[in-house]
Amino acid sequence: MAEAGTWWALPAAPALLLGFAVAAVAADAALDARSAGRPVTVATVVRPLLAVPRALLAQPRRLPASDRLLWRAGVITVPVAAVLSTLVIPFGDHVVADLSVGVVWFNAMEVLTWAGLWLAGWGPNAAFSLVGGYRFLAQGLAYELPLMFALISTATGARSLRVTDIAGAQHGLWYAVWMPFAFVVYLAGVLAFSFLGPFAYPAGRDVAGGVLGETSGVDRLLLAAGRWLWLAAGAAMAVPLFLGGGAGPGLPPWAWSLVKTLLVLAALVWLLRRLPVVRADRYVELAWVVLLPLSVLQTLAPALVGLGR
Repeated sequence: MAEAGTWWALPAAPALLLGFAVAAVAADAALDARSAGRPVTVATVVRPLLAVPRALLAQPRRLPASDRLLWRAGVITVPVAAVLSTLVIPFGDHVVADLSVGVVWFNAMEVLTWAGLWLAGWGPNAAFSLVGGYRFLAQGLAYELPLMFALISTATGARSLRVTDIAGAQHGLWYAVWMPFAFVVYLAGVLAFSFLGPFAYPAGRDVAGGVLGETSGVDRLLLAAGRWLWLAAGAAMAVPLFLGGGAGPGLPPWAWSLVKTLLVLAALVWLLRRLPVVRADRYVELAWVVLLPLSVLQTLAPALVGLGR
């Protein structure tokens, strides 16, 4: 059982999340340089991070008839929801809030991103940003139900919605092994709610950046940071849900949580540049015709095992 309420866990959780996000950005920059045939150097890796001071000093864009309150609320919601999602993620033997409905909390924070991105698209009162916001809603209709059933599969296997119970219930056999389809659907959902890689459709170049197109300065930095924070949060949540949490030989639980999270994050960053962007309408068809029925069947597997006990 993880220890909840440790005094240092509250600031440590967002600090770790930020560290994971920075590592993901650096790895993505290295892969970008390698695919372009450029040498991977320290300057190449840190170049995206050097844009942060410039964004902080840049003047936010002002548009006529924009709803700045809704716009700013949407921009802030995305990274804040990502940080709040980490409150229920155990790191080794420690967790900020060991909620009895931790899986529901994580999913609720992810759904909150829907509202944030839609407001970020609506607020500027501009066509392309609004198209980007609606694209994310369409994308959400595709990925959300399969993702929810993937989460339900782990909760059903552990017969608990508490994240620490799910990690402890795996007893040496990770859920990624006997719930592989749920694991794959979950990872696809992480890429989708981060709107990165194959699911970058809401911020597509064909709509001049979509939800990111009208943002600048701090607003753009917050939205961009929110994408990578969500990718890191999704990778961290995969560890207790599917990879046994901090369990492992030889190393302390916190070290195993760190290693597993970095490995999942590395796999996700690698996938970002290996898969083409998927149009939301195409993914809706795939999700509802193929992924959703298979996700329901995957959920039945741990349910039947539980009944057999």
